[in-house]
Amino acid sequence: MAQQIIQLDREKLSCSICLDLLKDPVTIPCGHSYCLGCIKNYWDEEKKAHSCPQCRQSFTPRPVLVKNTILVELVDELKKAELQHPSPGHSYDGPGDVACDFCTGGNLKVIMSCLICMASYCELHLQPHYNIAPLKKHKLIKATSKLQDNICSRHDEVMKIFCRTDQKCICYLCSLDEHKGHDTVSAATERAERQTELEVSRQKIQQRFHDREKDVKVLQQEVEAINLSADKVVKESQKFFKDLISLIEIQSSEVKQKIRSQQEAEVSRAEELQKKMQQEITELKRKDAELEQLSSTEDHLHFLNSYPSLSHLSDSTDLPRTHHTLRYFEEVAAAVSEARDTLQKALSEECWKISGAVKHAEVLLSQGEPDTREEFQKYYSEITLDPNTVNTRLLLNDTNRKATKGLKDQFYPSHSDRFVEWWQVLSVTGLSGRCYWEMKWSGKVIVAVAYKDISRAGTRDECGLGLNDKSWALTCSTTGYEFRHNNISTSISGPKSCRIGVYLDHRAGILSFYSISDTMTLLHKVQTRFTQPLYPGFWLPQSRGDTVELCDLK
Repeated sequence: MAQQIIQLDREKLSCSICLDLLKDPVTIPCGHSYCLGCIKNYWDEEKKAHSCPQCRQSFTPRPVLVKNTILVELVDELKKAELQHPSPGHSYDGPGDVACDFCTGGNLKVIMSCLICMASYCELHLQPHYNIAPLKKHKLIKATSKLQDNICSRHDEVMKIFCRTDQKCICYLCSLDEHKGHDTVSAATERAERQTELEVSRQKIQQRFHDREKDVKVLQQEVEAINLSADKVVKESQKFFKDLISLIEIQSSEVKQKIRSQQEAEVSRAEELQKKMQQEITELKRKDAELEQLSSTEDHLHFLNSYPSLSHLSDSTDLPRTHHTLRYFEEVAAAVSEARDTLQKALSEECWKISGAVKHAEVLLSQGEPDTREEFQKYYSEITLDPNTVNTRLLLNDTNRKATKGLKDQFYPSHSDRFVEWWQVLSVTGLSGRCYWEMKWSGKVIVAVAYKDISRAGTRDECGLGLNDKSWALTCSTTGYEFRHNNISTSISGPKSCRIGVYLDHRAGILSFYSISDTMTLLHKVQTRFTQPLYPGFWLPQSRGDTVELCDLK
């Protein structure tokens, strides 16, 4: 409630010219009150007429101004009340706020700052800049606490001049003193030129921003491809080792079964022999007893008749030679040991290869892709077109690095590698590893890479670059770009250029096409898995005179 009363009193006790509390209040004949200084300045500007700014009543002669003591007391009371009850909506409490330079008592938040007055105004004190004609021409900006930075510390003047010689803002007195003879312009002029440069910088930043957004998408695709590939390899390797373990278990079971079978057979044979020998021992004991009894008889005839039958012995059972069986077991043990050593050596070699492949992949990942054209050119590969593959409608130059679409067929010897129906040509050698090359083109040209086993005779889909799973192609024409693989096309937006760069990282499965001008702009990037070396090639599908020429980057 107190704040509402204070606000009401402030409105009543404010000067309608400066919109602030009355300072040295005076009341003119019509009854309206103003600051002494405000009404004097107002009447000084009017010169002839002396009227009230509110009711427009004129006074002749100019009234004598006398301080209104009652209003002075009321204003003082209001200031005391405001100090005790500041307005929360306009008080200067926040660390980021700017205090009004014209408020008395409570500090009100600044709305705008004036670069001419070099002062900051709250909403109330800003009104004269909207209502009074001379003030309307002043330059208002958003509230700032750095107005004093625009004041010359030496001459206490506004710095409205920029010295290009010393690259600093100065006041007009500086331009007559230590900056005399320097290259100087108005701050506004320098700002306009710097603003143009700023827009160019912003365009470059935005272009790089868009390029990086594309790169982020490509990296996301690479991450997905890496995860899929790693998951696939882990699954396959686990299956391989599981199969290997299963095979070892099967072989172990078979060897165990064979050993046990041999053991059972040998033990059975030994036990059978043991039984026979026990029977033989019993028979021998019996005969020995009979012979002993016969030897003690005194009947010579009985002795002579019985001796022949008792003295005859049956064949003895031979003792089995167990060393042959033991040697068999030793040989099996040696074979198993040798198989273990062979398998261990093979696994060690394969694990070493796997470890090497992983380290190589880590090196490739740590190297990353080139960023600048100079870095790309480190991987430059000199490419020569193969006369044995060129279609008869294409004409190659003496170095076999330029192809032109002709009107008539050329004479080339018959060759199984030649494209028969489609106006295409491939390079002499295939590429693997990291490679980069550039070419200039005119008309309409399809820039491509392909496996060597792409069809040379047959349908358009079988032979055409980009129309099958054996080739990847970028179509370049005056209407724009288009990428095609396996007959699936993708429209591409990018800066038009008669020069195209191609980057290949065969092991990483990366193929990128770039528009080359003053800058190098990525047009399209492929992330896949290449299973064969890639042969650069071209297809000139339309008009006579269309050309493509490989560039020398040495």
